[in-house]
Amino acid sequence: MTDDTSDRRISLGVPQQILDSLPEDGGNAAADLKRAVEGIETSLNDAFERAESDSEAASYAVDAIEHLEDRMETYDAFVPELRAWGQSPIYAIAWRNLQADLIAQIRAYDWLDTHIERERNYRLVEDGIRFDKR
Repeated sequence: MTDDTSDRRISLGVPQQILDSLPEDGGNAAADLKRAVEGIETSLNDAFERAESDSEAASYAVDAIEHLEDRMETYDAFVPELRAWGQSPIYAIAWRNLQADLIAQIRAYDWLDTHIERERNYRLVEDGIRFDKR
C-alpha cells in the first residue's frame, strides 16, 4: 500500500438493477440518481486529491459512508410510511438501495478499504472514550 496520490481516484455509478427498478415514467428519478452519484464521486475524488496520505483519504471516505448510512436509514423509514398512505415506495427503495450500493462501491477499492476499517475502529474507540467520561 503506497501513498501515491495518483492512485487515489474512485469511480462510482448507479447500478443498472436500480435503474431497472424504476417505473417507466422514472426518467427524472434516474437522472437525479445519476447526478447525486456524480456529486459524491467528485467530492470524494477532490478530497482524496487534497489528502496527504491514504489514511487521510480514508477519513473522508468514512465521512461519506456515515452520511450514506444516515441517508439509507432515512429512506428506509419512508418505505412503511409511504405504504401506510397507499403510495408506492419504489423511489424511496431505489434511493435506499443506491446508498447501500455506493457504500459497497467505495469499500471495493482495496487501497481504501483497509484504511476505512482502521478509521472506523478509531472512531468507535474515540466515541466510546468520550461517552464514558463523566
